[in-house]
Amino acid sequence: MSAPRDFILANTALIAPPLVPEVRLHLATEVVPLWRKTEEELAQKGVPPPYWAFAWAGGQALARYVLDNPELVAGKSVLDFGSGSGLVGIAAARSGAPAVLAADIDAFAAAAIALNAKANDVDIAVTTEDVIGTTGGWQAILVGDMCYERPLAERLLAWLRERADAGALVLLGDPGRSYFPEAGVEKLATYRVQTSRDLEDREIRETGVYRLFPPS
Repeated sequence: MSAPRDFILANTALIAPPLVPEVRLHLATEVVPLWRKTEEELAQKGVPPPYWAFAWAGGQALARYVLDNPELVAGKSVLDFGSGSGLVGIAAARSGAPAVLAADIDAFAAAAIALNAKANDVDIAVTTEDVIGTTGGWQAILVGDMCYERPLAERLLAWLRERADAGALVLLGDPGRSYFPEAGVEKLATYRVQTSRDLEDREIRETGVYRLFPPS
């Protein structure tokens, strides 16, 4: 088996996401072929989809918002949770965050984040540990497109509200996933994000950026 880094370099291309043209990422153009190659590479079936190889709508919107409002993260320690390609973390680093940790439990994502950070000339730390439940100490937590599965969303949102209660700025990018919270959030911006029918059920997704508040 080749290293994740070599696999990514062989199966992706440097592409600028539509909403964030100033950032280049190692991305794939189709989901299924890359997913099959990943299963073959790992010699097992049922591996997680290659989320790291695509710039999802929630992440693009959140990255755009951070780049347009750098004062939100400038000078702060930042966690990019469920980082995937590292897009949001890269946006934070480019906006003046001196310490960015990208967290993703997928080893391929970790390799992709490192490659993408290098391609954009920023320094980002990477972890594959599950950080939910930890205290961290991050002053800002950025979460793009993570409310697609109920158990994860419920566990994640409960922890994020604890972090918000402890004083962290918690920002979410979401295009209307099934388990996004209906209360306790403030919409800050809306974007129309160009996507692909390989990834979504439409070519344009209206996507919001929200601030999450502590428990009431």
